Formats: sequence, C-alpha cells, structure tokens
Amino acid sequence: MSSIYEKYGLKQVINASGRMTILGVSTPGEEVVDTVKYGLNHYFEMKDLVNKTGAYIAGLLGSEDAVVVSCASAGIAQAVAGVIVKDNDWLLENLHAAPLTVPHDIVVPKGHNVNYGAPVGTMVTLGGGRLVEAGYANECSAEQLSAAITPQTAAILYIKSHHCVQKSHLNVEQAVSVARKHGVPLIVDAAAEEDLRRYYQYGADLVIYSGAKAIEGPTSGLVMGRRQPVEWVKRQSMGIGRAMKVGKEGILGLTQAIESYLTQEKVTGVQMVEKMTPFISNLNGLNGITARVVWDPAGRDIARAEIKLDEAVIGYTTGDVVQALKTGEIAIYFRGYKANESIIEVDVRSVSVGQLDTIYACINALLAGEKKA
Repeated sequence: MSSIYEKYGLKQVINASGRMTILGVSTPGEEVVDTVKYGLNHYFEMKDLVNKTGAYIAGLLGSEDAVVVSCASAGIAQAVAGVIVKDNDWLLENLHAAPLTVPHDIVVPKGHNVNYGAPVGTMVTLGGGRLVEAGYANECSAEQLSAAITPQTAAILYIKSHHCVQKSHLNVEQAVSVARKHGVPLIVDAAAEEDLRRYYQYGADLVIYSGAKAIEGPTSGLVMGRRQPVEWVKRQSMGIGRAMKVGKEGILGLTQAIESYLTQEKVTGVQMVEKMTPFISNLNGLNGITARVVWDPAGRDIARAEIKLDEAVIGYTTGDVVQALKTGEIAIYFRGYKANESIIEVDVRSVSVGQLDTIYACINALLAGEKKA
C-alpha cells in the first residue's frame, strides 16, 4: 500500500540489515495476516485464549507449556519476575516497592551482558532482578558461571545471540549442567534463533523467542518451557506484565506464524549465496570495494555479503557511506557492526534481487559523485 508512505510522508526502506526492530523486523505471510485480522474482529475470554494457544504451541514444539508475550524483551522481564515472585501473591503486586528478601540475583556470563537495542540489564531490573556477571568479557567457563551462584541466585540467564562474545564462553548444554547442579532455573534468551526446540531439549527451563524475527509473526514474543516456570510467567499479567500485555490479534497471529514456520520450506544459506553472487560480482568491479560471502558468527545458516571499503581510494569514510545511503530518497540500511573496520554487511533475507540491483546502483552513484537515490 504505497499510499501509506505518501500519506504520512514516510521513506520507502530497503532492509539489508536483517530482522531488525528499528525497521519493523519482518513481513508476515498471508496466513498470519489473515489470522491477525480474524483476531482483531472477534472477542475471546483472554485467559482461556492465553492458556489454550499456549498449550497448542507447546504441543507443536514439544514443551510442557508456552505463553505468548508482547516481545522478547518483555519475555526476559516477565521470566525474571516469574522466577523471583513465583506463587507469592503479595510480592506479585508489590515487586516494584518491596525490599526483596527472596533470591533475586540473575547470573549472566559477562560476555552476554550486551546492548541488543536495549541493555540486557534493563530487562533484568524491570523484572525485579539484580544482574550478576560471571567470568570475563572474553571468557566464561562452566566453573566461572558456577562460582557466581549464591543462595541469592534466582536464575541463570544465557543470551544466545550474535551480539554476545562467542570466544571462550560455555554453551547452553554446559549452562544447563551448572543450573541443575545448583538447583536454579536456566532462562535462555534465543530471540533471533531459528530452532524453536533445541534449547528446551537441551534442558533450559524457559526459552524466549522474538515472534517477529525468524518466525515472521506479528510484533510479539514467545516464552516456552517447563510447566511451573511458564505458569509463573503467566501470573505476571497481574503484575509487571500488565504494562506489556499482548492483544488477542498478536496471540493468534504468533500461534499461526509458529505453525506456518514449522511446516514451510526454509531458505538455506546456500540459496542466499546464490541470490547474492551477481551482486557481489558487481561490487567487486568497483574501484576501492572488495566483497565476499561471510557466514553468521553465531552459527545460524545465514550467509551475508561483506563489503570492505578502501576509504583512501573511494574518498569516503565507511560511516559516510552508511549515512549517505540511509538518508537517500530510498533509505538503505546495512549491518554496521564492523563499520570501525571499514566493513558493512548486507543481509539478503528481506531483500529482493531488484533491490540488490538498487543497492549496487546507489553505491556506484555515490562513489561516482552523483546524486544518491
């Protein structure tokens, strides 16, 4: 509906950065859109809807229970609040004001204490937790994680993300072993991960996903796991979760998106490479640019185009190139995590072949000193 761009004076966007919140994350398929519309146009007993869609999702994923929340960040906050408050009715209503005498430390590997668009610690604090770092920025072993656990520990939080330090950090299975040894729950934030069963099968008590990233649902989140801790998360709808509530359309939309996601054929990294090969070849024909295929550092089956800029040759800093393409008539967004190394990346999952041609044309025009698109 191009008139929406015109009506509000919005720019059209080419999203070459991936499933990013700042660009609206993803574009759900027709089945999901139809389900969201149905949800918007009908009434439900909300508690019944929450419980029965949660049970349905749990059946699809092989977990004991699940609950749809408003987003993955809300999932972290409510999971933290859930493992702190548990079944305490008074604390449920007074978490914001009560001096906490119950265990409320949330132990996180230091290299997982990242800003993914908001700080992990903010979500922990919203849930009433106190973030405790284990290990070092470049190292966290199972022994170092274990050493950080005390009688005040309410849970271990493991962030599975490309934002986190990958070097010399324990894996999820090792974190499960530590959690079991100390009798504390393990919460895994797997917001952008593509495997919806793996971390629960490893033994995590609660696993959190973004509904709008890999799953391509509406803005929403999923918390799945063991029955008791999921029930604690559900109870937060009468506590901090009230400020994070998800509507009926989001609940139904994500449930359908998960069902569709599990049955639809996935685009593989090899297919991504095939799609971007002509684009990379064209870029390598430009003076001062070297392009190649790189793979997702967190181990997902995602291939991207890496563009290395020789700033002395092209006459622009990498930051200037990123900013110029972002502020053109069509806003082109790249992955800029390595801009300080004169590198930008193109994530092709949400980009058409025609849009890749547009990106190349805009880069070529910029380097030639022409008016950018």
